[in-house]
Amino acid sequence: MKKWSVTSPGAQHLKLETAPIPTPGDYEVLVRVDAVSLNYRDLGVVDGEDGAAMPFPCTPGSDFAGSVVAVGQRVTRFAEGANVIGTFWAGWLDGDWPPTARVLGGSLPGVLAQYVVLHEDWLVQAPRTLDASTASTLPCAGLTAWFALVEKGGVHAGQTVLVQGTGGVALFAVQLARAHGARVIVTSGSEEKRRKVTELGASYVIDRQAHSQWDVLAREYTAGRGVDHVLELAGGENLATSLRALHQGGRISLIGVLGEHTMTFPSVPSFLTRPVIQGIGVGHRRALEDLVRAVDAIELKPVVDERYAFEQLPQAFEHLKRGAFGKIVVQAN
Repeated sequence: MKKWSVTSPGAQHLKLETAPIPTPGDYEVLVRVDAVSLNYRDLGVVDGEDGAAMPFPCTPGSDFAGSVVAVGQRVTRFAEGANVIGTFWAGWLDGDWPPTARVLGGSLPGVLAQYVVLHEDWLVQAPRTLDASTASTLPCAGLTAWFALVEKGGVHAGQTVLVQGTGGVALFAVQLARAHGARVIVTSGSEEKRRKVTELGASYVIDRQAHSQWDVLAREYTAGRGVDHVLELAGGENLATSLRALHQGGRISLIGVLGEHTMTFPSVPSFLTRPVIQGIGVGHRRALEDLVRAVDAIELKPVVDERYAFEQLPQAFEHLKRGAFGKIVVQAN
């Protein structure tokens, strides 16, 4: 089989290698990887900046879809031929996050390979209504939006959700919030992306380049009430703007740090706004199974900006660095 390996920190050290197809052991399954969805954290892993404690050389990538081609002894959850997707957190099945959970393409080897062997508990059945490319986008980006809005946020009709940017998590949030009957405000600095996200279902878009105090426009759109839920994807002082846009008792989900790795906001307004501020670190397997059922029920179609051949991983990473509308997918088989 072919697999990607990075021998030392830096994208220039990515190499496409040949390796034997692995054999599953007890409780393990062999999966033919059909598609891998890239995340910004994969860039950090390749550059040695993610703090994932991966030894070099290593194989990056955490999100994939594929088919089970062989099962080891004692496997009960899947049979040969099953279409599956991986869980971002290996070992987080439900409830509170366990300290023993690890990340594929983090502290565990990644999935940018044509075949991988994984514990059966680290997989879920893929949606019936999606192909491998679109299904591969669910484990991190899709589940993060679902965990923030549905699992923890309880989004419902009549609410207003504000989403920052047009990356994978953001566009899933637009689709899921709309499916639950909520209005969606999106901030974006790109005119083309604002047009596309309007077509996707956003109720109102704000040019964040022209309006640094976008919270003023968000409050105007909600007739002064403020928004019910903000997906905070930028970090830094942007959190203060998110707080000013929020309705009293509203919710801010801390998801991204595209701007800075620290977040700051004024204390007194937070006392008056009484916000619920919660960090979101993707989610557990049970929530991913819930998301899969929802995807099939509402026939949600994830937004894939572009698909690349397996040999084009460096070009796919460059596209990711430039910014994408939705997800970038690498097809492995």
